[in-house]
Amino acid sequence: MAETREIVVEINGKEYRREVEPRLLLSDFIRHEAGLTGTHVGCEHGVCGACTVQIDGAPVRSCLMFAVQAQGHSLRTVEALNEGMGGELHPLQQAFHECHGLQCGFCTPGFLMSIEPFLPEAADWDERQIREALAGNLCRCTGYQNIVTSVQLAAERMRAGELRPPVSSPSGSLADA
Repeated sequence: MAETREIVVEINGKEYRREVEPRLLLSDFIRHEAGLTGTHVGCEHGVCGACTVQIDGAPVRSCLMFAVQAQGHSLRTVEALNEGMGGELHPLQQAFHECHGLQCGFCTPGFLMSIEPFLPEAADWDERQIREALAGNLCRCTGYQNIVTSVQLAAERMRAGELRPPVSSPSGSLADA
């Protein structure tokens, strides 16, 4: 019988208490134990960024972490972006829609979760800085220009006061996990 450990993880404000094998990846925990399938699994090597979630406000590749490493931490997935918005899209999602920043959509949750904590700063960024911030996310469909344009639009709207600030801010506590 495989060894298991009990973990308690908060995801999108909800507590999940599970017995898991120490080798269970966080991405698999999110998808299979929590039932949140917006977090996609692509390369399983941390290269593509599709599995990006936020842990304590910092973007992290969930395929590079074990679920047990998330014990006691607060996670946000793409499903949290439009919570409390009355069924409306989060302004970042809306910008991706308006600027055609997605095509097949597989990579989109990772892009959204990677850039969302940095939107207040992104209002002052040029295109090069936005591209650098998104360099860890791969898209096989768009060519990236519309993704950059989407981030610019959302950041401009934040500057103009049309966008509410993100719920959390990056703390960097697990950014290298």
